[in-house]
Amino acid sequence: MFELLKKFKESQIFSPLLALLILLLFDFIFIDGFLSIEIRDGRLFGTLIDILNRAAPLALLAIGMTLVIATGGIDLSVGAVIAISGAIAAKLIGGQLVIENGTIQYVTQVSLPIALFASMGMAAICGMWNGFLVGKIKVQPIVATLILMVAGRGIAQLITKAQIITIYYKPFHYIGTGYLLGLPFTIFIVVLAFLLVSLFVRKTAVGLYIESIGINDIASKYVGIKPSRIKFIVYTICGLMAGIAGLIVTSNVKAADANNAGLWKELDAILSVVIGGNSLSGGKFTIAGSIIGALVVQTLTTTVYAAGIAPEVTLVVKAVVVVIITIIQSQVFRDGISKLIVKRRDLT
Repeated sequence: MFELLKKFKESQIFSPLLALLILLLFDFIFIDGFLSIEIRDGRLFGTLIDILNRAAPLALLAIGMTLVIATGGIDLSVGAVIAISGAIAAKLIGGQLVIENGTIQYVTQVSLPIALFASMGMAAICGMWNGFLVGKIKVQPIVATLILMVAGRGIAQLITKAQIITIYYKPFHYIGTGYLLGLPFTIFIVVLAFLLVSLFVRKTAVGLYIESIGINDIASKYVGIKPSRIKFIVYTICGLMAGIAGLIVTSNVKAADANNAGLWKELDAILSVVIGGNSLSGGKFTIAGSIIGALVVQTLTTTVYAAGIAPEVTLVVKAVVVVIITIIQSQVFRDGISKLIVKRRDLT
């Protein structure tokens, strides 16, 4: 039992899980009813459920971003891909008000599955573009994805003609606002994405290839791994995850806003991966840790709003807490604390 606890303490998810528990403990003590959950009409409601629901798009971004960062790369374009995905869905679905037999009905312009696959397909193509630039052309990841970060939002604005397109088709709203088995449907989307990606990277050699490339790109090439192919795959997955996140965001607000959808989400996604115990220099990675990191970021945001802190200081408070969390996770800080404890023990 002691060995099991010791292994868990040394695992990558220990620190982000501890940070999440500390935040929840703070909320439990200082914010009334923060952890309370109630059932209404067979559905669970409460702040914790809201956190899980609101964190879904960020968790999806974190899944894709984890793989990219594990190869030593970065993807700054996921926010723009969210905007593109939402814009395509809104353009294809739109929704029209018709009256049939005296009742009001909303109909889609194209079949819903076609619209969803078109949005996710375009998002995957965006990821392929990034993977091509980084893997084949050898463009620096931050530069390659910066191109799509800037151009992508312009593409989304061209699709929507710089207008906010409202989606009236109700079945599409289920993606972001529906419930299944009493829980928000978005939670099931994240769980499914997590299981599929985890199976892909952990039950095949791809996960080891990713870590190998992140540790030493050149050495990996000499042992027969093709870094360009692996990078192409991980950037494609990252784009696809951003596309699904875009569908959730668009469905949740029932509209496509090319200017604001996914704005600065790439920074939150990178932050989630770092808080999740992954190194920005690449190598060993944990997807579960990144999802917990996304929950930490969302819990922090919800805490700030629940505490009634003015919106203009929200980002400052968020930055301070994030700095504290990252310092606690620092190996140098941990080693210093351990040495201090040992020194005091020797003195006594």
